[in-house]
Amino acid sequence: MKAPNTAPNTAPRTARRNGALTRVTRDARPFLRARTGTVLRLAGWSLLEVVQTFLGGFGVARALDHGFLAGRPLTGLLWLAVAAVAVLPAQLATRGVFGRLADLVEPLRDGLVRRAVSRALSGALAHPAGTTARSLSQVTHQSEIARDGWAGLVLTLRSFVFTVAGAVAGLLALEPRLLLIVLPPLILGAALFLATLLPMAARQRDYLTADEAYAAHAGQAAADLRDLAAAGAADRTVAESRDLADDQVRASRSLARWSGVRVVALAVCGRFPPLLLLLGAPWLLRNGLTPGALVGALTYLTQALAPAVQALMTMLSTVGGRLLVVLDRFTDAPPPPAEDESDSQAPPPRDHAPVAELRAVTFAYGPAAHPVLDRLSLSVAPGEHLAVVGPSGSGKSTLAAVLAGVEAPTGGTVLWHGRPVRGADATSVRVLLPQHAYVFTGSLRDNLRYLRPDASDRSIAAMIDALGLDPLLSRLGSLDAPLEPDRLSQGERQLVALGRAYLAAPPLTVLDEATSRLDPAAETRAERAFAALPGALVVVAHRLSSARRADRILVMDGPRTRCGTSAELLRTSALYRDLAGLWEPDEEPHKSGRKNGEPDQEPQKSGRGSGLISTPPPSLF
Repeated sequence: MKAPNTAPNTAPRTARRNGALTRVTRDARPFLRARTGTVLRLAGWSLLEVVQTFLGGFGVARALDHGFLAGRPLTGLLWLAVAAVAVLPAQLATRGVFGRLADLVEPLRDGLVRRAVSRALSGALAHPAGTTARSLSQVTHQSEIARDGWAGLVLTLRSFVFTVAGAVAGLLALEPRLLLIVLPPLILGAALFLATLLPMAARQRDYLTADEAYAAHAGQAAADLRDLAAAGAADRTVAESRDLADDQVRASRSLARWSGVRVVALAVCGRFPPLLLLLGAPWLLRNGLTPGALVGALTYLTQALAPAVQALMTMLSTVGGRLLVVLDRFTDAPPPPAEDESDSQAPPPRDHAPVAELRAVTFAYGPAAHPVLDRLSLSVAPGEHLAVVGPSGSGKSTLAAVLAGVEAPTGGTVLWHGRPVRGADATSVRVLLPQHAYVFTGSLRDNLRYLRPDASDRSIAAMIDALGLDPLLSRLGSLDAPLEPDRLSQGERQLVALGRAYLAAPPLTVLDEATSRLDPAAETRAERAFAALPGALVVVAHRLSSARRADRILVMDGPRTRCGTSAELLRTSALYRDLAGLWEPDEEPHKSGRKNGEPDQEPQKSGRGSGLISTPPPSLF
């Protein structure tokens, strides 16, 4: 077992960081230029904070020099009052600042959402088989992260700029020589902090990479423990583990060293200026600095400059990095879809070939996981009705997903009409209905024609009669009546989903617990309607009657499977005999006031079967 190479590749990583910063900056410039007026209005409201900061220290200095120390306490109180009253306009400016902030922040979110949607639609049209959930995350989650991060960064940066401007103006008014003592440590600390941003990000990435490599190595070693002992490879595995652990320790120490540099940078900015000012106070006082000016300078440092610098550095070290990463996700080119070699070199479909076929298919949810499907071979002929039964967790939903081309097998081949599965063929070959039916807000007609927009009213009427949607149609009033998903029962939602699949009438229909919320009579009606269609039907069954209606039954017990008719399986499969004995006879639906197709409660199983025939886990899709 070979340990992965975790040595950091500095050049590509630096190129990625610089590329991200370049892309974001390139897109940010036109965005800000288009909103120059908003930025200027935001700056105009922020000027009131300059006045507040300026009068905060200047008023204290004048109160001491021209008031209390000069024997005029009333003058001193008046200057302190001026410093206090200066807070009121700044509080008034807060309202104007947040109003202008919305004009700067909301367009960013709207633009990101438009970009994500546009790229998703363009990508789906160009590569239907390569669509991913990336754009959904960008629209719903990443755009909000960018919006909140941008708002926090603008507020913090604005406060820093105008607070520093007010403090520097105050120091100049009190004594220009104060800047010679105050500014150098501030500039030095800020430069040191900025120099740590990129190395800290790189060390954090190196640490996570080393941690992931060690975890993967440990998991693989645990899974292969027997083989390692038999092959005498224990010493080599221990050595590899030690090397990976050493890499992780080195990355952790490097990260800790850069964290120490950041702490020093914060101390230089926040602690050194007041300390240097106190140390230089005797020299300044001997050279004409008044006591009030000294106290005013300390006020600027402790009440304005230090908090502003601390807030900015904290914002840049947390939100700033995350904002750069998220914005880069919107500005970089989307990853190209994986090339499907079968798209360019697919053989033509064979005549009379099975609708779907599995050839020695294996599927596992990880390299070290036990296979859910183990070299399974299965064919589904046109017009055939196949039921899949087995204990909860035996892999029925996984089989449905692999058969429908939603999950790619880890071994073997899945064929549709005699040729390898292609994403481009999915919508024309199969329909997969999970247990939790999808119904959207709109008319009943739109929901039913979701998979077949050209379905005629005659086809819809025939479907309603075949599946028994008449009570739902009567309750709504018409096909064009608005449909609110929250006002439908789970059984009604499943009937709507079954209706759209029936109208589509694909060559292969896979029902993965798609009738679990229907009563036995409604389920029987639905399955018989689908069985009457010319396409093949695969049903993950949860009632014995559903299995008995099928032409063949596939019994799953993890990787062990057996296929045959119900009579054959009763003779040859102990598990099927157990399942048949544990299922209770189906009951007729109660004549209660419940909505059409939905049972009063979940289908009942006998007590001794609760361990095997438990409610199936949620669908994967």
